[in-house]
Amino acid sequence: MYNLFVAVLAYLIGSVSFAVIVSAFMGLDDPRSYGSGNPGATNVLRSGNKKAAILTLIGDAFKGWLAVWLVAHFGPRYGLGDAAVALAAIAVFLGHLYPVFFRFKGGKGVATAAGVLLAVNPILGVATLATWLIVAFFTRYSSLAALAAAVFAPLYYVFMFGPRVVALAILAMSVLLFWRHRANISKLLAGKESRIGEKKAAGAGK
Repeated sequence: MYNLFVAVLAYLIGSVSFAVIVSAFMGLDDPRSYGSGNPGATNVLRSGNKKAAILTLIGDAFKGWLAVWLVAHFGPRYGLGDAAVALAAIAVFLGHLYPVFFRFKGGKGVATAAGVLLAVNPILGVATLATWLIVAFFTRYSSLAALAAAVFAPLYYVFMFGPRVVALAILAMSVLLFWRHRANISKLLAGKESRIGEKKAAGAGK
């Protein structure tokens, strides 16, 4: 019963799309209507509003952190352990990808995954974020940086803690990240992927 509650609550938290909410609050175009069409911080940045992009990034990361932290912090008193933490991680991530509040059309989950990893273990989160930053700095491809981070995140976890159930949740998130970035992978291979900071172009990248 508690596991069902964890899954539903985490999913609902993940379903809050900060890209759409922040853009609407700041009078910007819906991020689903330009650039890649992805409601995430990178696409919001294409609007030219850095503040909106930063708020989106923080919000999406925070909800991933919050869902997992709540279970990790309060779960033990209800007999919930690593399995519940893993369930919360997957549920909040799926909520971001397929949000019930926005017709199941969500983002690609990079910031939310980062928040999840920070809640699982701060060192794990920082190591994965460092991987993203290094790749993004040298290539200026957000998608490539996300894919690199997705590859290393489960490896970092196993190296630090061993093959526990949470590792399976992180691996599942990595697989889903690759799936959500399949169009970006094709563009990267074709040399047509847009770089970080490029301004929006209506209908482009869809």
